Amino acid sequence: MVTYSAKLDVPRELVLFLSKLLAGERRRKGTRKGRRALTTFWQAVLVLRWFRDRTDTTKLARDHGVARATGNRYVDEGIEALAAQAPDLHDALQRAKDNGDAYLILDGKNFSSDRLGEKTTSTKGTEIDLWYSGKTREQAGNIQALTDPDGFPLWVSDVEPGSVHDITAAENHVLGALYWAYSQLDLPTLADGGYQGAGAGVLTPIKHPKTSKGRPLDVDNQTYNKLLRGLRALGERGFALLTGRWRALRHFTTSPRKIGPIVKAALVLTQFEHGRLA
Repeated sequence: MVTYSAKLDVPRELVLFLSKLLAGERRRKGTRKGRRALTTFWQAVLVLRWFRDRTDTTKLARDHGVARATGNRYVDEGIEALAAQAPDLHDALQRAKDNGDAYLILDGKNFSSDRLGEKTTSTKGTEIDLWYSGKTREQAGNIQALTDPDGFPLWVSDVEPGSVHDITAAENHVLGALYWAYSQLDLPTLADGGYQGAGAGVLTPIKHPKTSKGRPLDVDNQTYNKLLRGLRALGERGFALLTGRWRALRHFTTSPRKIGPIVKAALVLTQFEHGRLA
């Protein structure tokens, strides 16, 4: 065996932030001092190593001198503690308005995961894999996100199976609040063509009508689409920030049902690092 030194490239303040959350969880559970193999500080380091580098939990456990089962439990505890701090949807909308944002951007992403053998019945009446995404052609979980005009992530949804389309996932988790934000806060939302027909205040590109017979869109509609796409394109930065910084999000080897809490935890880490956590 060869030992070597390494540095975890996250701010010490982030480790202390997570350590404080874990300490609160231990108090809530009534854990007595000295009964855990690691202090909350080193548990936070273990959790952040998993998020940052997608380090295998067997290696994490070995490096920190704990059993593999303990390492897995410590990671799960960190995810739960962080996800509990994720912004509430209506609070995120109100903060966006208070910050002077003129609009928000809605986007969806399928997060790749290992196979989960659940079946469902399609709209055509055939049996399909619930978590299989026809869009990305793999097992995945669908997450919806709201970003500010610069593409910084403000809120993420719970997970839906990969077979669920963006518009349906949005209906289940966010559209009702967006209607409220549009009517009460004068805060519209920009979205791509996958959200066509989402409703009042959700602006999407204008599509060719079926009766157009190949004729181009009116110049005014073409201009509208170019402006909308130009503004909305920055929304792609939101998921890129999360997956680029926290490599654990690039592929999930746990149950896809854990995707939601893990992405929410990554959102909290990102917002803390950028000084945006409320």
